[in-house]
This record gives sequence, structure tokens and C-alpha cells, in this order.
Amino acid sequence: MIKRLNQIIRRSTAAKAGAVRLPLIAATLVLLPFMSYAEQRAKKEHRRYKLIDLGTFGGPSSVFEALAKTINNHGTVVGAADTPLPDPFAPNCFGPSCFLQHAFQWQHGVLTDLGALAEGASSIAAYINERGDIVGASQNGLVDPLTGVTEQYAVLWKNGQIINLGALGGSGSIATALNNRGQVVGGAANTVSDPFSLLGTFGVPFATQTRAFIWENGVMRDLGTLGGPDSLAWYVNKAGQVSGDSYTDSTPNDTTGLPTLHSFLWENGRMQDLGSLGGTYSAVDGMNNSGTVVGLMTLPDDESNHPFLWSQGTLNDLGTLGGDNGEATGVNDAGEACGVADLPNGLHNAFSWKHGVMTDLGNLGLTSYAYAINAKGQVVGGSRVSRAPSQISAFLSENGGPMIDLNTLVPADSPLHLTIANWINDRGEIAGTGVPPGVSVDDVETAGHAFVLIPVDDD
Repeated sequence: MIKRLNQIIRRSTAAKAGAVRLPLIAATLVLLPFMSYAEQRAKKEHRRYKLIDLGTFGGPSSVFEALAKTINNHGTVVGAADTPLPDPFAPNCFGPSCFLQHAFQWQHGVLTDLGALAEGASSIAAYINERGDIVGASQNGLVDPLTGVTEQYAVLWKNGQIINLGALGGSGSIATALNNRGQVVGGAANTVSDPFSLLGTFGVPFATQTRAFIWENGVMRDLGTLGGPDSLAWYVNKAGQVSGDSYTDSTPNDTTGLPTLHSFLWENGRMQDLGSLGGTYSAVDGMNNSGTVVGLMTLPDDESNHPFLWSQGTLNDLGTLGGDNGEATGVNDAGEACGVADLPNGLHNAFSWKHGVMTDLGNLGLTSYAYAINAKGQVVGGSRVSRAPSQISAFLSENGGPMIDLNTLVPADSPLHLTIANWINDRGEIAGTGVPPGVSVDDVETAGHAFVLIPVDDD
């Protein structure tokens, strides 16, 4: 499957790059025994939400792709949900729960199974545009003889149909984003053998080179590379600009075990190198409609990484909150960014960045991690409340704070404890993941449920 491309593969990439990575946010079921004065005040000052547990297709879990647009401004939501059937290709499972998984669309209260390319195959919907077109990946039921793993291909769901976008001669592809013009981007396999295939290295079954592509009107175009063998496109904006990552050479570095990887912006047939902060590894995590790109880059020796923001030819190191590491995970059309950065004590907090100023958004007890920012500057993510017992809650931050536990803004008898908020649209609707009663925080990936929060009036 896509392997939670942004949340798992990219984090694994950075770990392999030798960077001291930021701990992943987990989920929790245990609620705080009391509510602070600040939380009580914030609860009164913020709008309440209607919580919708999207459920599953009969299996244990449903999920969203991290750092991807999973809810559009019309309130349509996309992701993937388990069926009751075991994954027929175990132990090479598509999802962490090892159940057959299908892409879903939730719209107007109805959860729709989007299906897959073949019976008994899994799929995931990763990104939706404002027209309701959806992209992601689906297995085709065939086993790639080069990898021994089930093939998967980039797909587009449009007008109720699933379209296989194909590849670049090889056995597989994934789609990561699309714009309202119908341009789809992602990574596709060609036929050239490559031990460092960008997707093959991190679990997606590619044994040949990965190439960034843009697909339009039935034609897939190879966007090339920055000089190395591989590239991968992550985002495309309304102007058709594409951002992603590419090897710049073919020689693995001692610090990472991989060739040097730089981020790029592609437009008008040209791929531009966004540079580096002195290290050999970079990863794009977001792009806006003006071509501003954010993500992380390692520093010299690849021992740590900082959040970056690239705009109009200028690369900006956004720094940290006094610690070693950081990452910018989202950016809105005003150029405001969000992310996570280390503190001097080795822990980390979510941040917002605006007009050159990084603001510490705090936490709900221990640490926090921001995933997305909308046009109003609202930031969402997850915050670890404590380690023992493990407690984590989804949060909302507006205008730089204070951080609000989203569990305090939904009815007390809600069916889920909200653990991570992955995306917020411009209407303030939020998509995320929570755990139902009786499910351990540590089992959120295998037994958690996707949810939607819809703002409601005080009455």
C-alpha cells in the first residue's frame, strides 16, 4: 500500500538519513483526570463540534493519509477502511492491521466503498480536490516477479469510476496529489533496476527506478530528476507547479546509506533544485498555490534536521525552539507554516510560523506535533499528555494559541477519544483518527477509527 507515505515512509527516510528524529505522535484512550482553568476557559471561547465516527467496512480500523488533503472545502472526506476479510497477501500486508482494506469516500453522511482494481485487492484514497476527484493507490491482484510482493498502481476515482493511471514501463506507481485541473502527481516505476529506488527502499514494492510523474488527460509524463536515478512528486498546485524530492547523484552517503536527496520545484518543463542546509537529505511536506514549499532538511553531517521554507528562489531555515531538530509539515496560501521543533530539553512542540516569527504552540502536558494549517491560520495535530500512562489528544490552535484539546469541544459521551487531527479545511472541518472504548492507545493504527469534526453553533 502507500504505507502512510507521508507519516511512516518519510519518517523512516529521515531515520535512515541519520537524523535524530522527532518521536512519532501516538494515540490514547485515557482521559485527563481534570481540566485546567485554561482549558475550561478555552472551551467556553471556542465553537463546539459534531463528532462523526466514520467506522469501517466491517474490519477493525479506518485511516487517513498523513500530510495529505483528506477533506475538501465541501466536507467530502477520503481515506481507507478495513473489511472483515484477512489480507490475502499476508505477511506482505497492505495495511498494519493485515485486513483487506478499501478506499472510502464520506459525503453527506454516507460512507462509500470506492473499491479496488481487482477482487481481493486493497486500496487507499490519499487526496481529494475541490471537484471531488480522488487519487491514491490500489493493488491489482498480481505479484511482481522482481519483488515477490503484490503490485500496486496509482489510481484516480472520478465520476464513480476507478482509473488505473499506469506506470512508466515498470510494475507499479502511486498517486500522491491532484489539483482542480485534473493533473495528478506521484511516483512511477520504470524498467531500470535500482537498489535505491525511492519507494522500494521504504517498503513500497519497487525494484526499479522511481520517477516523479504528472498525469493529465490519460498521459503520464516522466518529470526527470536532479541528476540522480530517482525522483518522487508529492504535491501539485493550481498553477501546475509540482514539488517533490529527487536524488542528485547515484552514490550512497556514509551517513544515510542513500544517494544525496534534494527537494525540487518543477514548472514549465524544468526541475529546480531547492538547495540544502548543508546535509544530504531533504523531504517536502507541503506546498501552497504560490509555489512556496516546506519540509525538512538535514544539517552538515546529517546529525540533525531543521524545518525549511522555500519561496521565490529563497531558501529559509526556520530554525527550532532551541533544540536540535524540526520539520515544517504544512503551509497555507498566505505563506503561514506549521510543524514541530525541538526544545532545549530534548522534547518537542508544535509551532506556527508567520512573517518570519516562529511561535511555540505549547502542548497539553508533554509534547505536541502539528500536521496542518488552513487559510484562517488554524493549526491541528496531536499532543502527548503523558508517557506513563500514555495519553495523547488531538488539538486545535487558533491565532498562536492556546492549544485546545479537541476532546473538550465534543459531547462527553462521544464514541471516540480523539488522538490525532490530520487535516483542517478552510471551513474549519477536521479529519483525524481516534480510538473507541476498550482500544489501547498503542493499537490506534490497527484498531483506530477515522473521524470528522463539524463546527456547530452554540445551540
